[in-house]
Amino acid sequence: MDNTFLREAIEKIEELTDSAREPHVVEIAGKTYCDKSMSRYDREEFAEPLTATSLNSLIDYIIGKSEELRESMIIHVESPTRVRLLSGLTQERNREELFRVGTNPNGFDFDHYYDQEAFVINMQTAFKQSDETELILSVAGNVENKTVANYGDDGVSQKATISKGIAGKEDVIVPNPVTLRPYRTFLEVEQPESKFIFRIREGSDGQPMFKLVEADGGLWKYEAVDAIKKYLTENLPEELLKVITIIG
Repeated sequence: MDNTFLREAIEKIEELTDSAREPHVVEIAGKTYCDKSMSRYDREEFAEPLTATSLNSLIDYIIGKSEELRESMIIHVESPTRVRLLSGLTQERNREELFRVGTNPNGFDFDHYYDQEAFVINMQTAFKQSDETELILSVAGNVENKTVANYGDDGVSQKATISKGIAGKEDVIVPNPVTLRPYRTFLEVEQPESKFIFRIREGSDGQPMFKLVEADGGLWKYEAVDAIKKYLTENLPEELLKVITIIG
């Protein structure tokens, strides 16, 4: 008989014998151990969290289904794009997640070079429009091919030639830094304002390429979290805020 088959048969018999016997519980150094794997049948069941993409959907749920809330609840603003509704600690020190909200409002890839058409489109769709977005668009939309040049040695200032009028051209200094409001958090709150470095370079075929580099060290994330907390506080009924703690 094949030794491998015999060994597997013996292991199977031992497994069946082990599953049939009673568990042995022992106490060692004040701690309780069991020599058999066991599953609990009295574990409290938790609901699967509902998911949505707006803060208003979370508010609607809390107001409309207040009977589903526990005695104490927590709204955890984890990031500018993620908020969770959690219960307070249960008797077994667990938390139930009832609702989860996530958003991804901005597809703009910072610190990445775009060609002229893609950059112009993204500047109009991924940012709140302002005088500075208009200024960037006026430069990016009119830069002539093979005209980008270094202007100084600080790695920030540049100049380029842009079309001016029907037949004219002029040299312009690329604006830096620029203050913009990209769509980076929930649309119900004011988008945080940040400074960016605007860069232009020539592609392999002489076509202009553009990118924006974040220059605020991530401070906008703290502003966004504070804005979300403020929005939720202002739009939830006062009586519900007595059992709900908002943290971020």
